Amino acid sequence: MKKTPLYDRHAALNAKIIDFGGWAMPVQYTSVIEEHRATRANAALFDICHMGEIEVKGPQALDLLQFALTRDLAGQKTGQVKLSALLNDRGGIIDDLTVYKMDRDFYMLVTNATTREPDFQRIRSLLEEKKFDASLADVSDSTGKLDLQGPRSEAILQTLTPDDLKNLRFYWFIPSQVAGIPAIISRSGYTGEDGFEIYAAGEEIGAIWDSLMDAGTGLGMKPAGLGARDTLRLESGMMLNGQDITQETCPLEVPYAWLVDWSKDFAGKPALAAIRERGVRKKLAGFEMTGRGIARHGYPVTKDGREIGSVTSGTFSPTLNKAIGLAFVNSEDTAPDTEISIGIRDTVSPAKIVPLPFYKRQK
Repeated sequence: MKKTPLYDRHAALNAKIIDFGGWAMPVQYTSVIEEHRATRANAALFDICHMGEIEVKGPQALDLLQFALTRDLAGQKTGQVKLSALLNDRGGIIDDLTVYKMDRDFYMLVTNATTREPDFQRIRSLLEEKKFDASLADVSDSTGKLDLQGPRSEAILQTLTPDDLKNLRFYWFIPSQVAGIPAIISRSGYTGEDGFEIYAAGEEIGAIWDSLMDAGTGLGMKPAGLGARDTLRLESGMMLNGQDITQETCPLEVPYAWLVDWSKDFAGKPALAAIRERGVRKKLAGFEMTGRGIARHGYPVTKDGREIGSVTSGTFSPTLNKAIGLAFVNSEDTAPDTEISIGIRDTVSPAKIVPLPFYKRQK
């Protein structure tokens, strides 16, 4: 398995290490529930160095991204982050990624860990096909990434950076320093809480981790693993690539229709337009268990005795104190309060469709 620059620190903290897409990653340090609740109440620090970063530069960098991605990026300002989707020719989602406008003719794409290589190959093939005057560079191996999340994250990070973080808006970033080390600080995250994503050179990210751990100790911050990251994102209605969305899933079947700008041309548009024309047959919906048990990926969903879909994600919500999940179901069965059942091993347990997100933080 590949190891992030922080692997030895996780081992020293007695983290439980798992194989996540070929990476040796901490799933928990103490318990998922404890780390989850620390994020919601105070703050948590996550090692996200396994994610991918791709630099796009050149006179036609924007033209390339406008064609490669579904979102209209023409109005994006330097310092702004935008979520978008990269599709295959069938209209399926290769990746949901974030686009950082670093400067004129210079962008950084932040990809999911398992889609880093497919993303790079897809965008490179489009660049070569259309002969855009632009260049691509995969800088993932030389880039470190940390996520500091939770209501006290600003107070913790502010002690280590000279920039006033109160002026940094959600989904914007600044080039700055953390503990005297050059870094990019983005106000964004994958937990539903206020927080920051921090990028720095891979060889320096360990020093930033250490400084944040020292600064956060008195404010209730804890290191958190992939287990809490998964329960946090699910409570917040966020999807996991490769599980809730795959290359067989189009943006119209999940809560990503808003990422599609139909006024511009983009790779995969003809197939997606055909899907829109005939209508989608399945949609991703949120549900909560009204009976006993926790739904897991792949469990069947039924209604009135007939199968209508399957679970993509499911867990026990530490914040809401109930079992929740996401499932693909027939489009006509997605209305809130629709009564459904989940096949859990040898039993069938009742549940109901509910609106997303399950949890929304108080501003």
